Amino acid sequence: MTAIATGTFSVEMKPEVEPGVANGVSLGRMSLDKRFAGDLVARGQGTMLTALTPVSGSAGYVAIERVTGSLHGRTGGFVFQHSGTSDRGAQLLSITVVPGSGTGALEGLSGTFRLEIVDGQHHYEFEYALPS
Repeated sequence: MTAIATGTFSVEMKPEVEPGVANGVSLGRMSLDKRFAGDLVARGQGTMLTALTPVSGSAGYVAIERVTGSLHGRTGGFVFQHSGTSDRGAQLLSITVVPGSGTGALEGLSGTFRLEIVDGQHHYEFEYALPS
């Protein structure tokens, strides 16, 4: 079964350690706490590693996020893997479900998560598949 879930989410990020800076590049670690609404009603919690460069608009991050809740009414959990870069403002972002991470009614879940920020609000489109 292939489907698309849409909605919004809020995110709170907190530094877990004081960023280390060397040669103008700041390496940091943040905790993530998200609340998803819409077709995905869930909470996401995870850790993000960041690299902020002295070049305006250039940075990178990776994150692992455990999501627990319901997706189109199916209850369970799964893990997102994030990888993102920004090159002078040009962004490349990949957020996918970690294979084999689905639990409960979401066992076997695969998919790709896209986000867009409009007027400060985070919107998502989650294209996913579940075994029949």
